[in-house]
Amino acid sequence: MFKTIVWATDGSELADTALDHVRELALEDGSKIVAVHANEVMRGRSKGYPALADEPELEQKIGKQIDELRSVGINATLVIHSGTKGIATLIAEAADDVDADLIVVATHGAGGMTAALMGSVARGLCHTAQRPLLVIPPVKKPEQQAAKDEHLATV
Repeated sequence: MFKTIVWATDGSELADTALDHVRELALEDGSKIVAVHANEVMRGRSKGYPALADEPELEQKIGKQIDELRSVGINATLVIHSGTKGIATLIAEAADDVDADLIVVATHGAGGMTAALMGSVARGLCHTAQRPLLVIPPVKKPEQQAAKDEHLATV
């Protein structure tokens, strides 16, 4: 069903969770995975600099994940798409460049004021991408769910 799947990753634990879903889809369909790491560049007087100080470490981590995918027979590549545009736009452009059938991205699940202040790449992709989008919510840990259930029981 999907020939090319873009896995949008920032190197976070949430992105790693989305990779589990991407891997399953790729193995089912024999899909190619294109890991897209969007690197928003901050412009200065002389030239642009990555917004994240740990960029080399993130790229190395994602590169190792690509190697692991290849080791189990999945056709996988890493694309680092840099620019001064927003992260969602950079990911959408990269997906267009590789003619992706699906974009997979994780979300923090933040809503309300947090999402308004910090923005949301997943939300941005919903408005920017011209391709199908699969948004993976955060996995709730059992103790978090138990605390939430306990709180609701006391209300």
